[in-house]
Amino acid sequence: MTKKELLVDTALELFAQEGFNATSTSKIAKQAQVSEGLIFRHFGSKKGLLKAIIGDIEIKINELFAPIFELKDPKRVLLETLKLPFAIEKSSYNYWRLQFKLKWEDNYDSKNKTDALLSKLTITFTQLNYKQPELEAQLVVHILDAIASDLLKGNLEKTTNYQQFLIQKYGLI
Repeated sequence: MTKKELLVDTALELFAQEGFNATSTSKIAKQAQVSEGLIFRHFGSKKGLLKAIIGDIEIKINELFAPIFELKDPKRVLLETLKLPFAIEKSSYNYWRLQFKLKWEDNYDSKNKTDALLSKLTITFTQLNYKQPELEAQLVVHILDAIASDLLKGNLEKTTNYQQFLIQKYGLI
């Protein structure tokens, strides 16, 4: 692993645990056992380091959502969407934890991350003849957000119950 990769991994871990604003570059450097100047040499700033990590997050989001966008059958789209939180690999949990932490940071704009999924779900609920497809799509995205949050906190049993409930609610079995 290069020192640059080590810095990204260390910053990811610290940002996911403590938040971006609460993590100093000196703490990142100390934990990575490198000089603080190396952060600035590779990334320009702490925000530049965060941008590198966000680029990785966006790749992971696209990889997770991509198979759903290829589906045509609306029931299959909905079923696969409801499985999304459970498709997150444990090795990627820090990326997702950071994504959740960043939603509450003052200087981070997390808008549009789920717009494509929201659009696909709106089309799906329209095809399934729901009266308010936009609201139904927003509801599912919010529920999945809560399920993913519980999963990342280690509440697997609770989230499995929610998944089964939603699959039954939408008549997908």
